[in-house]
Amino acid sequence: MSTSTITIRVDKELKKRAEEIFENIGISTTTAFTLFMKKVIRDEEIPFKLQIDPFYSESNLKRLKKSISQLDNGECVSKTIEDLKEFENEI
Repeated sequence: MSTSTITIRVDKELKKRAEEIFENIGISTTTAFTLFMKKVIRDEEIPFKLQIDPFYSESNLKRLKKSISQLDNGECVSKTIEDLKEFENEI
């Protein structure tokens, strides 16, 4: 089997943390990426869900802008635990 080299750039801390996990599992970074690519080929898809961070959703950004406006205008905003739980359920 012939091999090929892939060069990628990643954040130094990201690489370090991932390598620590790979080492604890008992595999190399090369093996981890090989497993990833084999899974992609076998399933013909990325093996995890890709989605936009809900923090940046239109409804959340609208709430944040409203809160900033209220703070800028000196308005006090208070929420109960129930309000926060209801908000969490909306997301």
